[in-house]
Amino acid sequence: MDSSVDRIARPWGGRTPYGRHESWPVRVDTHLAAGVEPGQVSRWVQAASILHSDGDAMDIAVVDGRMAGVRGRADDRVNRGRLGPKDLFGWQANASADRLTRPLVRRNGRLVESDWDSAMQQVTARSHSLLAERGPGAIGFYTSGQLFLEEYYTLAVLARAGIGTNHLDGNTRLCTATAAEALKESFGCDGQPGSYDDIDHADVIALFGHNIAETQPVQWMRILDRLAGQDPPRLLCVDPRPTQVARNAAVHLAPRSGTNVALLNALLHEIIRTDRIDGSYIAAHTVGFDGLASQVAQCTPEWAARICGVPAAQIREAAELIGSAERLLSTVLQGVYQSHQATAAAVQINNLHLLRGMIGRPGAGILQMNGQPTAQNTRECGANGDLPGFRNWQNDRHVADLARVWNVEPRTIPHYAPPTHAMQMFRYAEQGSIRMLWISGTNPAVSLPELSRIRSILAQERLFVVVQDLFLTETALLADVVLPAATWGEKTGTLTNADRTVHLSDKAVEPPGEARADLDIFLDYAARMDFRDKDGGPLITWRDPESAFEAWKRCSAGRPCDYTGLTHDRLRGAGGIQWPCHEQAPNGTDRLYTHGFSWARPDTCESYGKDLVTGAADDAVQYGSFNPEGKAMIKAATFFPPHEAPDEDFPFQLTTGRTLYHFHTRTKTGRSPQLNAAAPDVWVETSPSDAAVLGLAEGDLVEITTRRGALRGRLRVTDIRPGLLFVPFHYGYWDTGNGYGPDGGAPGRAANEATITDWDPVSKQPLFKTAAAALHLVEPADGATAPAPTTTASAPSAGHGVRATAGGATSLVTESTDAASNGLTEEAE
Repeated sequence: MDSSVDRIARPWGGRTPYGRHESWPVRVDTHLAAGVEPGQVSRWVQAASILHSDGDAMDIAVVDGRMAGVRGRADDRVNRGRLGPKDLFGWQANASADRLTRPLVRRNGRLVESDWDSAMQQVTARSHSLLAERGPGAIGFYTSGQLFLEEYYTLAVLARAGIGTNHLDGNTRLCTATAAEALKESFGCDGQPGSYDDIDHADVIALFGHNIAETQPVQWMRILDRLAGQDPPRLLCVDPRPTQVARNAAVHLAPRSGTNVALLNALLHEIIRTDRIDGSYIAAHTVGFDGLASQVAQCTPEWAARICGVPAAQIREAAELIGSAERLLSTVLQGVYQSHQATAAAVQINNLHLLRGMIGRPGAGILQMNGQPTAQNTRECGANGDLPGFRNWQNDRHVADLARVWNVEPRTIPHYAPPTHAMQMFRYAEQGSIRMLWISGTNPAVSLPELSRIRSILAQERLFVVVQDLFLTETALLADVVLPAATWGEKTGTLTNADRTVHLSDKAVEPPGEARADLDIFLDYAARMDFRDKDGGPLITWRDPESAFEAWKRCSAGRPCDYTGLTHDRLRGAGGIQWPCHEQAPNGTDRLYTHGFSWARPDTCESYGKDLVTGAADDAVQYGSFNPEGKAMIKAATFFPPHEAPDEDFPFQLTTGRTLYHFHTRTKTGRSPQLNAAAPDVWVETSPSDAAVLGLAEGDLVEITTRRGALRGRLRVTDIRPGLLFVPFHYGYWDTGNGYGPDGGAPGRAANEATITDWDPVSKQPLFKTAAAALHLVEPADGATAPAPTTTASAPSAGHGVRATAGGATSLVTESTDAASNGLTEEAE
């Protein structure tokens, strides 16, 4: 049956209810450009989304050599044909008139068009001179969570073994670093334990700081379909905002920002006090229980209530929900990862599962989620502060093994210290030790904290900045060389989502002008630099995506993220496959840790762990003493208050986050008419009680100030926790005429004008959710309303009615629960 739905007004579409332990029914979502009929499509080309971490599989419609729409792939395990709003409409950005089509170089203070040879000669000349004068530590690479696996791996090889620098990280540091670190702290190694399929089997789903309805909307559709079916799950939501998850939750906890560890310690206290633990599982598979039990013995719900501002009775109710679950699935995202004591809090969620033995079974699992589409590949390939293949930089045998794969001497690969994290890289650039920074596929002039500082770093005369992107972003405007890149749909590569599902995304159309695939740019640079292995042969021997993938397979062989059972041809035409996939698991692996924690052994672990308070690294002796047999590790954490607390001058806490209709700094979604119209400008959220005290109303133009800076936006009064202000972080300056930032000391538009330069001591992830702030009226609304959606957590509070968000004719999407009716018989089950 087909139906036509406005997927801006109804972003999660219609329901296909199903019961517990049943398969999620197929629903194929299709959107074609205005005037295009299905019969006009000449080709449907396989791809997967790069506008969130879900990995929604889709086909790209091609008409006359151009993109003309998308449809979901019915046979794929991730989405069963469904697509979210960003999937359905975001592809239009590829054809934007302002795409970069030729390289740009800075001459006499201005960026002017150039040719590829001249631009790359400038980059390689600066590289050679810095290597000769200052050594490899003078060059840094800051990459993305939106490239393909083959591109990250190539970048990792040329940076680590070609240049020999320790300075390589991704903007995944901002979204997924804590996920990786928490998994290493608890299980010795990165790798998502659970599976999206666990949604089908869980009777309790706990979402910690995870607004899944807006960040992974297709999996929220899955939960909604479970809620509408037989034996629905009960939801626990931990979030200070009134998200769609909160509105559907059996229990909703809205803690004070920065107090997650206190809340989780109280939940652990109650689980132990009420004897809801699996003693046999703890004894057989874990170490560290006694230390945790001692740590949380005094962490009663009453104690936590005073810290978190959540009633003790609600904390007990949440503990009862977790403790009574037959199959518990927990998901975690930025409400934990970007908040105070991020890794310590994420580890306590792992502890809940270890105490209850809820891991490695259908419906019993953990999803330490990612925020970006290919963040998992950044981590696997060593482009985010780890060595490729989840190798341990402190383990000489791991380094020697990687050197064998690359045919270089072990000393070639820097491992004298931890790989440099992004925040430290920018500090080194500020201090002058990094003199060249190559930024690919990311926009730090909008996305990093304390933007006035970041702009001043990037604008330094002594820092040579290379930017590789689709558009002339705020960061590109500060560059010395700008390289025009091809994107999704214009190149071929693989990408891995948050539950380890690997997809192939094929090239559908040609990139505009002279834009090149990121892989081709990196290969060109490596060839010009003439990187060599220890025998004098080329360091990088691959020349296209498929041969790069085969090279990566050799690097992944025998590692936790083993890809050796996969090929481009196998992934082409098939649904996604979860790694590890190898001879012993030829069809992939649904869940990790079904039979213990073999990658936690001292000789195989990816990390020896860190102190959860200070971030100080343990060594092999300490790790081996604590965990000699390689079990899961239960690590306790003491609560400490946030570093910056509200006071008389700055009485609020400021938190930032996403909205459903946009991704990162809107370089793509802001160029999609439907998505941009749904949320066209920045806004500020406050509670009804705080608005009343300050005499503010819906639509007022307000200013947020912190000790770092200020921004302005229209006010939306929501049911957010009192004392908390929310601002979406997507909005910069590219569509305002203000270049890369506000004039002088004027208030800006970007949320990160006001955020604090602070990071988690363990994961080094920046903290965007604990700044102290003030809120002031600039001018009354005079009939204006906030440009915020009404369909999301930004919906107005009762009594503050505004016009409902809707799309119109261009936002209509065909939803088919009969795949044959869309010519998809071969994709339906």
